[in-house]
Amino acid sequence: MSTLCHALLVSRYARAVAINDVRESVQRVVDELLAQGILTAGVEVTLERPKSREHGDYATNVALVAAKSSTIAPRDLALKIAEALRADPAFTEVSVAGPGFVNIRLSAQTQGEIAQQVVNQGSAYGRNDSLMGKSFNVEFISANPTGPLHLGHTRWAAVGDALARVLAAAGADVTTEFYINDRGVQMDKFGESVMAASWGKAVPEDGYHGGYILDLAARIIREHPEFHQLPESEQMVAFREESYALQLQQQKDVLELFRTHFDVWYSERKLYDSGAVERAQTRLVEQGHVYEFEGALWLRTSTFGDDKDRVLIKENGERTYFAADTAYYLDKRTRGFDTAIYLLGADHHGYVNRLRAVAACAGDDMDENIEILIGQLVKITRGGVEVKLSKRSGQIVTLEELVEEVGVDAARYTLARYPVDTPLVVDLEEIARKANDNPVFYVQYAHARIASVLRNAHDVGVDWRNSEFSPELLDSEQENELLGVVEKFPAVITAAAELREPHRVARYLEELATAYHRFYDACRVLPRSDEELSGVHIARLWVCAATAQTLANGLDLLGVSAPAKM
Repeated sequence: MSTLCHALLVSRYARAVAINDVRESVQRVVDELLAQGILTAGVEVTLERPKSREHGDYATNVALVAAKSSTIAPRDLALKIAEALRADPAFTEVSVAGPGFVNIRLSAQTQGEIAQQVVNQGSAYGRNDSLMGKSFNVEFISANPTGPLHLGHTRWAAVGDALARVLAAAGADVTTEFYINDRGVQMDKFGESVMAASWGKAVPEDGYHGGYILDLAARIIREHPEFHQLPESEQMVAFREESYALQLQQQKDVLELFRTHFDVWYSERKLYDSGAVERAQTRLVEQGHVYEFEGALWLRTSTFGDDKDRVLIKENGERTYFAADTAYYLDKRTRGFDTAIYLLGADHHGYVNRLRAVAACAGDDMDENIEILIGQLVKITRGGVEVKLSKRSGQIVTLEELVEEVGVDAARYTLARYPVDTPLVVDLEEIARKANDNPVFYVQYAHARIASVLRNAHDVGVDWRNSEFSPELLDSEQENELLGVVEKFPAVITAAAELREPHRVARYLEELATAYHRFYDACRVLPRSDEELSGVHIARLWVCAATAQTLANGLDLLGVSAPAKM
């Protein structure tokens, strides 16, 4: 046996081999080849699951890549790598295909032990450290506190929260933040609208309309009749501030109902009152990107890809909204976040380049310290007919009404299931249907089905957790396929986090549910009445429990429940 084979053999131990373990095994071989001088440069190993299981459980092109720093042909290098890997008892077969691909097949025991690993890790399974040491501020929704949250906000409530959960599961330090636009002309118009409604007058044409304005006016005058005794200017301020407090609390309440939690509610007023706007201006001046022109103060954002420079202070001395946007970004960086992630609506597409330019003007890396995700519009239909008007707002479908119609689980799963940069049409009847062609029902039903199996096992006295587990008995195609999908979960989390695509979790869960249903249809989990309980039944119960745990962990990342009964 070669020194390389022996070193690999003694490095192995009997435990579940997930994709990272297989990668480490191959990496050790490659590193040893480097130490022996066969390779002249290090190579990072990548693995993938072959589309056809005939090619094994894993495949790597490392020999093709490493051959660029070797005098050995790719296929010959692949043969050396395969020879070393065959000494590992975790692998039942290692072969070379084509110009130098290495195909690896795990032993049934090794593959089966994944089930025990998942069950033992419980709710921690899938969590990893791929983004460990990185901190993110994830800001989303950030609606004006002048009305109910609408459908566009609802998409971000689902996606933004899921993204934050996925980033945290990948080991990052994550803070979720809601920026409250509680300053400016729109707040005065809000106060004037509620005040007018409280007197039974018509709301100003450019004010806020809808049944919720009447509701606010009625509640405020009931609780504060003294407001009508105030001078008109003071009265507007009183109505404005009370309406603001009530509407903001309504937004907070409905978001908690939607399982969307914010660590920070950041007030625009606080931004100004804290001196952050002045500090931001000073920082930008020091960086040399601020100049005066025609009596106004400008930021030279066009240097960094913006279509034009932006005004910070107008000729009349009034600060622009852009000045607040600039200060807000710099405030986030001052608070220690490595990356500020903004989730913005489709009508904010023009903000992408200007915000990136702000980061560059401040001396930051606009490719590293700031990210802007743009979400496309959502259209609601019922039976194919678009739903346009809200009962309370008069103009929009609200988050609260969507939840009342279909429930939190169906709404969150559906909105998080698709890439945010694509328009979405949601049919209320379709997403509420309890049928296998409804993705959220399909995934939740898989979890409930497993929960039923485990209950049945308990009811007939099967204590699978404390029985001998024989993973080598899990050698059928369906068992191997299911365990292979279960094992992919940590990698799915990593990809979803690094690509900022939480919809990958939903699509994975559907793949997992499909693999489980195939397994269940092909493999008898509990013995029939005339059968003895055997080791294979125990092993399959471990597989069931591992699958249920993975489904629950994945659904939790989407803020969706994992029901035990349906």
